[in-house]
Amino acid sequence: MKKYIACFFFVWCGISQFSCKKFLDVKPLDKLTGNNFYQNKEDVEAVINDMSRMMFDKFNETQFVGATGEYRSGEVKHEPASDGGPIRRCVEIAGTNNLLELMSNGTWNNTYHFERITQWMTYYKIIQAANILVFKLNEGIPALSAVETKQYLGEAKFARCLAYFFMVRLYGDVVYYTDAYHIEALPRESMVSVFNKCIADLKSNMNDMPWGFSDPAQKGVRASRGSIIALIMNMNMWNAGFDGSNATKYWRETAEMGDVLIKSNAYRLLPLTEWAVVARGRSDESLFELFRTVNYGDYVWPGAPISDMFIHFPYKQPQSRFQLSYAYYKAEYMQKIFPETDPDKRKDAWFQNMYANTGEFLLLKVAMNKYTEGTEDNNPENTFQIFRYADAILLRAEALANLNEDVDALTALNMVRKRADAPNYIGTGQELKDFIFNERSRELFGEGVLYFDLIRTKRILTRTWTSNPLTLDQFNRGGWTWPIDGAARDNNPFMVLNTYWTNGGI
Repeated sequence: MKKYIACFFFVWCGISQFSCKKFLDVKPLDKLTGNNFYQNKEDVEAVINDMSRMMFDKFNETQFVGATGEYRSGEVKHEPASDGGPIRRCVEIAGTNNLLELMSNGTWNNTYHFERITQWMTYYKIIQAANILVFKLNEGIPALSAVETKQYLGEAKFARCLAYFFMVRLYGDVVYYTDAYHIEALPRESMVSVFNKCIADLKSNMNDMPWGFSDPAQKGVRASRGSIIALIMNMNMWNAGFDGSNATKYWRETAEMGDVLIKSNAYRLLPLTEWAVVARGRSDESLFELFRTVNYGDYVWPGAPISDMFIHFPYKQPQSRFQLSYAYYKAEYMQKIFPETDPDKRKDAWFQNMYANTGEFLLLKVAMNKYTEGTEDNNPENTFQIFRYADAILLRAEALANLNEDVDALTALNMVRKRADAPNYIGTGQELKDFIFNERSRELFGEGVLYFDLIRTKRILTRTWTSNPLTLDQFNRGGWTWPIDGAARDNNPFMVLNTYWTNGGI
């Protein structure tokens, strides 16, 4: 871990409302103690915004969503005839779990820089910024009211725990700390323990958070009570998969949290005809997202959104270059989750040529907010979804089914199916559990959830559920994780990297 002053200097330099040069012109370096900052609401807002910006940077530095949450399932193929086809074969390399080649082969890594996914320092910069903010808020900032202080504490803890959430799902065990002025080196801690500590942390200010915001520009963008509930639910369901002796406890809390979320009436599933609103961001369906727009001068690297792989003309320009999508989901998989004979309006609303098994496949789900000039090589202007209302509803359904409370599980499941004009499901037992898994695959298609669902439910272990199964031995040795960059060992004698990958990834 970096020492406090070094970390705080970085955080300050990144704050969107100030540049390093401007700051250094005003404050000498030896005054970077925090006592010269956190004087008013604007200072706190700057740190909140900067933590969000740093998380966005992790999504924007590579094709994070696809590489971490979709391609490793083995269901995606590249289209050799597309523009730059060989570069897009990376989706198939990820689909064989050959992450070492994914990061070492210059053919695609020089474009996508997948090695950046192994670098966790940005997450720890978010955590350090959150730790300092929590400390200063607890110490007291006179310019803030008691209500404002509690809400900012909730936002800081959400940012901290969200960083841990992404790290655990990528690397497994991680170094955990919450003190503001941390100096001592620490070993990695059990991921189950980390999530349990995060859940307690989130609960401490959950009820101080608003369900929503009067300013529509903050909807889904700022952490809310719904954001915190969604994060707790996801952490519980992850722990249920890795802490089997306590799974019932995790399922129960997930079901109860989901019930609170639904009964709040703070969020809603928008009609499919309004899906473009959901994809663009700041909708009534968003629980949390990383929203950016060119209207604010935000830069989104063209290769970062998953839409870059799965759309073509007329949703990408020019026509001469984008006759085909770079990649497609295999027809066998598409027919499995969306059988041709099943009535489901998501098939028409979200896809074109969904069974093509070629680059004619087009994911309309991410294509709707397209540019209109007619000549741009740009992706549609969509948000990076983190938590969506439908995700939380289906987690509740899954938890209830695992508790054998099938009637309530069906009620939650069919809320999502109703939006799709799909018939109510009426199965029970194991068939219901399997159906809910497939419903999550349908509803959250392309949102970076599939691979993590395979991992936490252990369905990654059988070819019934994935084209890229891991053996139990590979799974237990951490074959589902990402490698950790060797820089994590700097100044930390306790650090051990993920041995599955240091041993060659076999």
